[in-house]
Amino acid sequence: MLLEALYHVPRGKWAYAYNSSTIHLRVRSKRNDVNSVVAMTGDKYDWEATYFQITMEKAASDEMFDYWEASVRPKYKRLSYVFKVSAGSETVYMLDNGVYRECPQPTRSYYEFPYIHEIDVFKVPDWAKKAVFYQIMPERFANGDPSNDPPHTEPWGGRPKLNNFFGGDLQGVLDHLDDLVELGINAIYFTPLFLSPSNHKYDIVDFKQVDPQFGDNALLKKVVNSCHTRGIRVMLDAVFNHCSERFPPFQDVLLHGEKSKYADWFHVNQFPAQVNNGIASYDTFGFYGNMPKFNTANPEVKQYLLDVAEYWIKEINLDGWRLDVANEVDNHFWRDFRKVVKNANPEAYIVGEVWSDSLTWLVGDMFDSVMNYPFADKVLQFFNGGMDGITFANRVGSILMRYPQQTNEVVFNMLCSHDTDRLLNRVGNDKRRLKLSVVFLFTFMGTPCIFYGDEIGLTGGNDPDCRQCMQWDHKKQDRELYDFYRLMIALRKQNGALREGHFRFLKADSNDGRIVYERADEKIHFTIWMNNTEESQILSHPMVTQDWKDALSEEHVEPKEGIMNIHLDPYGYRILYRNLRS
Repeated sequence: MLLEALYHVPRGKWAYAYNSSTIHLRVRSKRNDVNSVVAMTGDKYDWEATYFQITMEKAASDEMFDYWEASVRPKYKRLSYVFKVSAGSETVYMLDNGVYRECPQPTRSYYEFPYIHEIDVFKVPDWAKKAVFYQIMPERFANGDPSNDPPHTEPWGGRPKLNNFFGGDLQGVLDHLDDLVELGINAIYFTPLFLSPSNHKYDIVDFKQVDPQFGDNALLKKVVNSCHTRGIRVMLDAVFNHCSERFPPFQDVLLHGEKSKYADWFHVNQFPAQVNNGIASYDTFGFYGNMPKFNTANPEVKQYLLDVAEYWIKEINLDGWRLDVANEVDNHFWRDFRKVVKNANPEAYIVGEVWSDSLTWLVGDMFDSVMNYPFADKVLQFFNGGMDGITFANRVGSILMRYPQQTNEVVFNMLCSHDTDRLLNRVGNDKRRLKLSVVFLFTFMGTPCIFYGDEIGLTGGNDPDCRQCMQWDHKKQDRELYDFYRLMIALRKQNGALREGHFRFLKADSNDGRIVYERADEKIHFTIWMNNTEESQILSHPMVTQDWKDALSEEHVEPKEGIMNIHLDPYGYRILYRNLRS
């Protein structure tokens, strides 16, 4: 047994309160090195009366480690514990102060979870577990009111450029809400809506005014009310890292320099604030001189932005904020942001834009979720043939072990966005690979999001080409693909096991792309079979019961002699289920 690989700390993602009565414990060991891990638990004030052993489950693996997990419900909300780790005839005990061959007397040097305080439990919005998001760039979704088109608006459906306009607006969204209901959408994520000179609106001039080319504040309120009437939640984009160079306080800095009362609202390194040879004398988003970075540690700036966050929550009954460039804003700001937003709406969903491991922001004091770009990268790499099944399973296991379960249940999963190539482009315009990717998206843990138009086969390369105009003419849509999306959305919405159920790989081949995995809760058990290869394949896995059905056709499917054999075409899939309750 490699003792150096054993790891646990009594905090963070390794020991945390899942709810007001349940603690989740995790332990790491070297891959395929340990046979079993048992959590020996009890209350330190009465160990003998409360002692209870729990055999931990191997929840996930990656290339180097296995991860063991257990759920504990301590009677008095306190927990002392030690891990009994066995490998063949060898047994060791993991304690807070080291690893031992014999277990010390309780509860000296045992790990401790002192008490489950209700106020400390990381709570995420329950509705986000049930949500299917649809990302909309209003400028490219639908032109419902040509009277508010900006100057030089181009004909709908033209080639996207960095600075051109097609006239999309909020009236266009309002006109097509029933289309989204038909698709099955129950949540919308809007990219920025506020006054801005650009088509993307990430350089904001007035944070409390809807851009006139989209409509006005009253129309936004009408759109949100109409969404809520249809059971659709709404999340807006909070661009609090930076603003437009036309933002009035920054204009004051340009005019008055260091004498401006707003001089400390920004990170001006040298006055006058200007751009020389492409480099600004003030901090910016990237190297874009037209987007000066806020000094969010400044109390006036902080209060201004927090007022904006609260204003829209209360003004339009907003359901959530997506936080642009969230990792470049100070954590003190985000902690106060969470307090303000949750006080205004306890069920608000807070999603940070962070492109890498985001545990720092996901321990209960800042975000509920992040945009899960690592998920998209691994899924698309696998379904594009860039890794075999076992490598994919390992990478997915690593992603799942990054965060507590409550975050995994609402992490914002998407396969493309306004910042990437379109999904069809990302899979080489192979619709079979696209479908496999989407099946995985809708049967995996987390909150799925579709980028507008992916469901009808919209294509486009990297920004700005990915920001194509939505195509509303059914004759120009891929309706077969649309029906597929609609089917997968309905399947997820109708089955809690696909939203909150247990996830585990059952089969992952080391020499090709065949995988089988399961989702299960106390009511229903799903198995998903995928042939991510160019050849027809028969996938086999032991199945004891005879009560399996195809989730899409309701055809009865039986194993033979305890083995389920599923024939799949190239890049084919099949979803089976069995009811666990009669």
